[in-house]
Amino acid sequence: MKKTGILNAPLNAAIGRLGHGHLVVIADCGLPIPDGVEAVDLALVQGIPSFADVLDALLAEIVVEGSVMAEEAGGTAVERRLQAVELSPETVTHEEFKAMLPSVRLIVRTGEATPFANVILRCGVSF
Repeated sequence: MKKTGILNAPLNAAIGRLGHGHLVVIADCGLPIPDGVEAVDLALVQGIPSFADVLDALLAEIVVEGSVMAEEAGGTAVERRLQAVELSPETVTHEEFKAMLPSVRLIVRTGEATPFANVILRCGVSF
């Protein structure tokens, strides 16, 4: 058994396939997931796991060189959490955010029910 880090086997495998420039979405439980995009659904019940829990777990596993959030999340706990983990996301409208989804590599669905609790993370490299 794995000792530390993400224990969810499908999520672990998906993370292992990520490379520089790939996009990963941490999604609230209501964000539509396009057909053909790999998705790992962690949602158990509303609120579990939270956006913040999944964000923290992913940031411990991947290198992030950029991020995007919906401008509608501005001034909310979502934006404050992203700033607290030293992400300075670009902003687009929620409709533009959803239009980006077909081009992402992985969507991780949380149980978060806070409106606009979504972020796109752009993978970087550690060297």
